[in-house]
Amino acid sequence: MPLSHLMELQTFRPPSFAVDDIASVHAKAYVSGLEKAMDQASEKGLILIEGSGPTYATSTTFHESLVAAGAGLALVDSVVAASKNQLDPPTAFALIRPPGHHAIPKGPMGFCVFGNVAIAARHAQRVHGLKRVFIIDFDVHHGNGTNDAFLDDPDIFFLSTHQDGSYPGTGKFDEIGIGAGEGATLNLPLPGGSGDTAMRTVFYEVIVPCAQRFKPDIILVSAGYDGHVLDPLASLQFTTGTYYMLASNIKQLAKDLCGGRCVFFLEGGYNLDSLSYSVADSFRAFLGEPSLAAEFDDPAILYEEPSTRVKQAIQRVKHIHSL
Repeated sequence: MPLSHLMELQTFRPPSFAVDDIASVHAKAYVSGLEKAMDQASEKGLILIEGSGPTYATSTTFHESLVAAGAGLALVDSVVAASKNQLDPPTAFALIRPPGHHAIPKGPMGFCVFGNVAIAARHAQRVHGLKRVFIIDFDVHHGNGTNDAFLDDPDIFFLSTHQDGSYPGTGKFDEIGIGAGEGATLNLPLPGGSGDTAMRTVFYEVIVPCAQRFKPDIILVSAGYDGHVLDPLASLQFTTGTYYMLASNIKQLAKDLCGGRCVFFLEGGYNLDSLSYSVADSFRAFLGEPSLAAEFDDPAILYEEPSTRVKQAIQRVKHIHSL
């Protein structure tokens, strides 16, 4: 791909600036406690900071987590600036570790330390006046941390597709938000074996009408690539081509609804081959280049999708949310 079309942010605000933004989502006691725990991590080399994931930290985890969150903020700033003088601003992608969507307000969870997407959503509102934020989470696991951060907020719509019954066991159909935020959370658990056909249908029948009705000012994406058929941690059948389709369609959705303002954040992905091919193909989609998924994907390993159960899941979520 022509590198002239790609822009890399070499420098962005020092991570210390991210602390205030992080405090808009996470308890200050958690943030300061994690910073203090780095001394212990220095002595021991590796410490357990949360058991369900399990989630570990080394002596550099606090700094790296600040950098990850700060990168997301810098990309929101860049996309917003570009959208002021371009009809088709570039789509941004934060290639960051650690990921974020499991981190809860009071602590880390599931390999995640700070909620990178949630922090960016509050930043978009607070700094740029982008009141309505639409978050799409297509990681194979439910983004429980993001879900919980905005349960009662009508101005942040959180939409998660994930494998039914997978970690951490949250994200049921009836989790739709509370109070003023009721209806601004949509959870769609997909049956194991769901693949490209299921996700295309979900995109056009659930994601598009939801976004159109919500009328966002910016779209943020928790882009987990662990739904890939080759990923060891789950049993969906997404392909590299599925992720190309999602990247291309979400970019177009942002162009149609919110001036092209869109930032992707890397979440899960545990097969390095399928992860790297799928992320690269997402970039091809952003650049309007043809997919190279056919060079990597092997249709012979796919089996029939559970289409009846997928259809039932989609119908159920459409009924709950009056789509």
